[in-house]
Order: sequence, then C-alpha cells, then structure tokens
Amino acid sequence: MLKMENVSKTYPHRGQIVKALDGATMHVPKGDFISVVGPSGSGKSTLLLMLGGMLSPSQGRVLLDNASIYDMNPAERARIRRDRVGFVFQTFNLVPYLSAIENVQIPLFLAKVDEQTQKNRATALLDRVGLGDRLDHKPCELSVGQQQRVALARMLANDPAVILADEPTGNLDPETSQQIIGFLEEFNREGRTIVMVTHDPRAAVRAKRTIRLRDGVISCQKADESIHAA
Repeated sequence: MLKMENVSKTYPHRGQIVKALDGATMHVPKGDFISVVGPSGSGKSTLLLMLGGMLSPSQGRVLLDNASIYDMNPAERARIRRDRVGFVFQTFNLVPYLSAIENVQIPLFLAKVDEQTQKNRATALLDRVGLGDRLDHKPCELSVGQQQRVALARMLANDPAVILADEPTGNLDPETSQQIIGFLEEFNREGRTIVMVTHDPRAAVRAKRTIRLRDGVISCQKADESIHAA
C-alpha cells in the first residue's frame, strides 16, 4: 500500500547539508501496523510527513497504491490527504474555540458533507471513543487524554485507509497511553494501515512490526521485535 523507494531528504543548515533521511526504502502492506523508533533527530517525523504527502523528498519516490505521491500536483496531493490519510499528533492540534463535535466536523465540512450528516457522524465517532457526553466541551474543558480522543475521532471522520501517528502517546500518562494504543489496534483490526512514530517502548511493542531509524537510515525491519533498548 505505502512504499518508499531510495528516499533521501536534505536540508541546508548553517552552511552545511544535513541529511534527515538517507536512502530509505520500505514497504508497508495494506493492514500492517508499524512502529517507527529511534533516537531524537533520527528522521522519524520526516519519514512520517513524507508518507503523508506533506514533505517532498530530495531524492526517491513515495507511493500510495502504486501512485507516486510527489509526481501529483498540489491539489491532487491535498485530495489524497483528505480522502485517504488520517493524521494523529502529539499536540492534538484541536481548534481551541470550537467544541469537541465541531472539531470532529472540520474534515467533513472541508469535504462538503451536509451539516446534518456532519453532526450525526461526529456524534457517533465521539461516542465511539467514550466522549458522547462531552460533545459541547471545548478543549480547555477536557483532560489531556480526552483531547487526544477527540483528535482520534476527528482523524476517523473521513474514514481513512491509512493512519499516520506522530508520538500519539507522548503527552499522556501510562494508563491513558495504553487506552489510545488500544484504539489504534482496534482501527487496525478494521483493516486500516497504521504507521506510528514513538519513543514509548510500551506503545511500540503493540504494533505488528518495528522499524528502527538512526541518522536517517533504516537500520532494521523486524516483526515482533523487542525495542526496550531503543
């Protein structure tokens, strides 16, 4: 489903060229659940942004269902992100002045779904993540864990085939972190493909497969690998 073929990404920094990714090649089959681990600055977030069509490579190709994402024009990439890919971030990225239900409605509004359908779907998704009684609460009125669950519901609004999660448990306590990973496992069992960047060994081992990054290089890809030394 997702592929990277010899992908590199370089940045100029203080007169030098920094390689965020260096010849990365990987294949993520449909229905896979991959955790990406490695030290800070190893290229994990760069890899995730490239898979999501948000950061073009300096070299190589990124493919979704055998279509080269960065050979598409910006409008086509935006449509792919809207219709096929769901993003989950460590910082939630909720709109602070909107209620929970309004935050979940945003992708549906952008997709020009009628208002009643927006409300019905947003309500059902918030109920699914245990927030059916918090529809009208703004982010500041919710706990950190509840905010992440709103973000999960919003991510599901357009029924994405691919979920890209960047440190989804990074701001959460251990119990809430396990709850969020449980939701991701549930979404994966429904057939969604998940790539998750994480520093949390307890989260990473819940994936089906682990990829290690170091200095922009994929050093290993193993199934059911313990990553407690990461």
